[in-house]
Amino acid sequence: MRDRLERLLGTDVARVRDLGASHAWTLHRASLGDGREVFVKAASAASPEHAPSAGVFAAEAAGLRWLAPGPVPEVVAADEHMIVLPWLPSAAPAPDAAERLGRELAALHTTARPDAYGAPWEGFIADLPLDNTSDGRAWPRWYAERRLAPFLRRAAPHLTDGDVRLVERVIDGVESLAGPPEPPGRIHGDLWSGNVRWTGGRALLIDPAAHGGHRETDLAMMALFGTPLLDRILAAYDEAAPLADGRRARVPLHQLHPLLVHVALFGGAYRASLLDAARAAAALG
Repeated sequence: MRDRLERLLGTDVARVRDLGASHAWTLHRASLGDGREVFVKAASAASPEHAPSAGVFAAEAAGLRWLAPGPVPEVVAADEHMIVLPWLPSAAPAPDAAERLGRELAALHTTARPDAYGAPWEGFIADLPLDNTSDGRAWPRWYAERRLAPFLRRAAPHLTDGDVRLVERVIDGVESLAGPPEPPGRIHGDLWSGNVRWTGGRALLIDPAAHGGHRETDLAMMALFGTPLLDRILAAYDEAAPLADGRRARVPLHQLHPLLVHVALFGGAYRASLLDAARAAAALG
């Protein structure tokens, strides 16, 4: 690890501390000879059969650079084995930081919008591939075919036939459920609370599955697993870039994809939440 990191960064590494593992990678804090502290996510050498595709780190680096100058950390370095970011000391969530995040997220979503949904790189969420193909279609059908249908197939072994048919109803009728048309925005794509890093008087977004998407997707994901001070974030966001009427009712539709991801990764523990969201989304019609 130290030798590889020194070659990648071109500087001495004084110390590497292990922080555990997540999915198919290991996590580390490194002290560099020039005084910098960095965070390192690396392919797991302990289980090469479960090692992530080299594209995982390329996608994360591309996503962070594409989301800049939004509320994301810089990419110090990346290659097929690892990605290196600045070390971000943790801080308690604070109202001022939450309101700043809301404004910054609104600016990210609505400034320099991409031309189409998707992204010009191979995507991943956790260590699962995401189809980022841009095909010029409106968001509802793109979401149904690039996000919902592929992950329904992955989640199906943990679902009943009736469960699958319920989600398929949403996929088939998605155009009538999605609300007013929304142009593509630069979205984080995996914005659960664990990917919001409170640090230095603000909040930065890490571990993106970035792509041109629907801005309500990021906000719905923040609501899924209890982001701190979410009311403050959403109020500041809505003041800066108001959302279309009916956003709250559409939250379950946007949560269907991350819930399918969780069923695919972790099994039936998330089945009930998935079915609740699918029923609520289907009721929009």
